[in-house]
Amino acid sequence: MTLVLAVDVGGSAIKAEILDAGHRPVAAGRRPTPAAEVGGDGRAVLDAVAELSRELLTGGRKDQVSAVGIGVPGIVDLARGVGVRSSNLGWRDAPVGEYLRAALGLPVVVSHDVGAAGLAELRLGAGRGARDALFVVLGTGIAGAVLAGGALITGGAGQAGEIGHLRIRPTGPVCGCDGRGCLETFASARAVAAAYTARTGRPVAGAADVVAVLGTDADARAVWADALGALADGLMITQAVLASELVVLGGGLASAGAALLDPLDAALRERATVQTVPRLLLAELGERAGVVGAALAARDRATAPASRC
Repeated sequence: MTLVLAVDVGGSAIKAEILDAGHRPVAAGRRPTPAAEVGGDGRAVLDAVAELSRELLTGGRKDQVSAVGIGVPGIVDLARGVGVRSSNLGWRDAPVGEYLRAALGLPVVVSHDVGAAGLAELRLGAGRGARDALFVVLGTGIAGAVLAGGALITGGAGQAGEIGHLRIRPTGPVCGCDGRGCLETFASARAVAAAYTARTGRPVAGAADVVAVLGTDADARAVWADALGALADGLMITQAVLASELVVLGGGLASAGAALLDPLDAALRERATVQTVPRLLLAELGERAGVVGAALAARDRATAPASRC
């Protein structure tokens, strides 16, 4: 396989690249994600993906592209290539693989977006060389990808890594999943911003505003400490099950750098009993992780024994 077209569908933007065998972009583009259509089949989003893909495939590139890899959010049926449910995109049972195969005339491999980003980070980014690792996205929500024995674990339903919905505080706030006390209601970027506003009465645009004043604002430090304590509790649960040698942290909150890593490491060590404390690293691939991972998934499928895209 020479070139691969890879697409990362996010709640606000669709990113696409044509990548060569060294994972370098030959062509790239992006466009806003159409507004969510609650209960829809994702047609508007898939139309936008197809249109952007066709733009990148012009100039004779289609003849050099062997497959399409696409990462989508929410609950994903990997075997059927169906976006079962996504609150960000508003779709249910979106026929992602079938639609794009027909629209582009190319084999299509569908991945979970965080799984794809995790595959890239754990194989080519901060986690390269590790055999047992956890990739955690700390953004508007929290999700993860699990590497065990050198392989990405998807689980029987394709949902392995949904650590944002670990119940760490049974009497905590109601989560978007309808559960109560989930990790992401305490430690996501959205939760940090909301907690600061609730504590001070001063609205902030996002968690970055809270991180920016950690040195001068005692309320910001208290909110940050609470969030990292909750994150440490969640990671101790995953360590009891997985015993990962390292945890790679990505997403918006990872931009806090040492302000995230140092206190989180201390919080993990305070909580550890029989659990091992993993090394903590920051993700390296940035916003390209999703497209690189989608391309890797497509290449893996193409080279697997008796593969069929």
